[in-house]
Parts: sequence; C-alpha cells; structure tokens
Amino acid sequence: MTNMQKGLAEFIGTFWLVFGGCGSAVLAAAFPDVGIGLLGVALAFGLTVVTMAYAIGHISGCHLNPAVTVGLWAGGRFQSRDIPLYVVAQVLGAIVAAFLLYYIASGNPDFDLATKGLAANGFGDGSPGHYDIWSALIIEVVLTAGFLWVIMGSTDGRAPAGFAPLAIGLALTLIHLISIPVTNTSVNPARSTGPALVVGGLAFKQLWLFWVAPIAGGIIGGWLYKTLGADRFPKPDIEGE
Repeated sequence: MTNMQKGLAEFIGTFWLVFGGCGSAVLAAAFPDVGIGLLGVALAFGLTVVTMAYAIGHISGCHLNPAVTVGLWAGGRFQSRDIPLYVVAQVLGAIVAAFLLYYIASGNPDFDLATKGLAANGFGDGSPGHYDIWSALIIEVVLTAGFLWVIMGSTDGRAPAGFAPLAIGLALTLIHLISIPVTNTSVNPARSTGPALVVGGLAFKQLWLFWVAPIAGGIIGGWLYKTLGADRFPKPDIEGE
C-alpha cells in the first residue's frame, strides 16, 4: 500500500470513530425517552473500531489513534518513519468529524454547545463526575496501556486468526464503561483533539493531558507486551510490510 492509501484509510477510520462514538453521545445518548445512555455510547465506540478494523485493517492496520501508533512502535510493530503520516491523518479525520457533528447537532434549536458540549474530554470541572487531574491521568495511562496489550496480544501470531477486531472493539467498549464518568474517555489524542477544537475553552486548555497520558500508556503497553509477552508477529509492523 502507498503512503497516500494508508493515510487516507487512517483519516477515514478516525473520522468514523469520532463521528460514530462522539455522535452517539451528542445525538443519541440524551435523546428524550429513548436515549442510549452510557452503555450505548460505550458500545458505539467499540463498534466503530470493529467495523473499521475489518474495512481498513488490511490497508493501514486500522490504528485510528496516535497512542496506538506510538505504542505499536514501542512494541516493535511499526516503523518510526511512518508515525507522522499516521498521526496527522488521524488528527485531521477527528477534526473534520467533530466539525461536521457540530454542524448536524446545531440543526436542533435546543442544542447549545456551551452547555451540551461535544463529548469533549476533561478533568475537574471538565469531568462528568468531577474527578481530579490525578484520577484522570492515572486512568488514561492505565487503560491505554491495557488497550495496547489487547491489541498486541490479539494480533500476535499465536492468537486465534480473524478475531482481533472483535477483541479490540470489545476492549474499547470496556474502557468506555470504566472511564466515561472520569474523563469522558479519551485513550486517544486524536479523538480528544477534534471536539476540543470545536468546544474550545476548558476542553482545549485541558487537551494536553489527553495527549500526554494516552501516549505514555501506549508506550508502556506496547513495550510491556514486547518484553513480557515474547511477541511473535510475522512482520516488523502491523501493516505487514
């Protein structure tokens, strides 16, 4: 696959993740009488990954997340030279999705960005449960590390073939069930950047944590699996180059 094909796949995949996951929170979770709630939002994020893993996994590896890209590099699965391409494509896809979602949500006369937000991440006053910065930092690091462990393990040459997308999607669902009350769940700097740019204010000021913590967690998870899991992967990166 060419770099253009890989970058476009990551752009589309990350767009799908933010539009589907954040869209479920903004458009469906609070819908009167039939809102999907926390469980529905968590499942929506997991479904975006499952569907895109099958759709573009063979093109770009379906990272959809700078923390995953960097974590796979730390785990010996990805070439450092390709990190900028992937991260830029992922962030751009998330930004486009967030602005489009905002435009659609604004079609409802009752929608107010200042009060209803756009599923942005945060801590303290920006946290759904008002959790402090240390709770947010720890949970984002731990859950992203666990996410990388699942990704590395389910795509290991010894794992059952064909089930990695399901394991990864279910892991992301579980992660959201745990951490939506704490940070609105990031584990993905691109996913955090799109809504933060649209919402601005506190969400944008706190965005730094949702780059630092997930990337640190991704590096920890990827390195730990490589070191402790005796990784067996047929190629030097997830794309099979």
